[in-house]
Amino acid sequence: MNKIISEHDANQYSPLSLAFLGDGVYDVLVRHYLLSIANMPVAKLHSMKIKLACCEFQSKAYDKLTELLCEHELSILKRGRNASGNTIPKHSSSAEYKKATAVECLFGYLYLTGNNDRINEIFDLICNLYISENQDL
Repeated sequence: MNKIISEHDANQYSPLSLAFLGDGVYDVLVRHYLLSIANMPVAKLHSMKIKLACCEFQSKAYDKLTELLCEHELSILKRGRNASGNTIPKHSSSAEYKKATAVECLFGYLYLTGNNDRINEIFDLICNLYISENQDL
């Protein structure tokens, strides 16, 4: 169920709440993408999923996206980056975690507002970054 809400209503959610939703949206997109490029054992799919969904990679995606987003999308990204969360994974830096949260915040916002075409465009950019870093695909 995807109940589309207005941008005004979506802006009422905290960045961390948007990131909570965006994490799920991003995860489904990653899993679908990996299944679409190859039929492989689940263990390998999981390993590849971890690479695409880790803070370090999402931080790189953040850096690439900042060059390509409109002003409104950048403001959502910055809200997510500036949100103060309580926990930071041991395997990433605070800066990487904040950038990853920002990417997830953007995905959550776009999902709530029904911008599925834009979600797919942005995710395609992220996949292209992944492919450029992993030439063995």
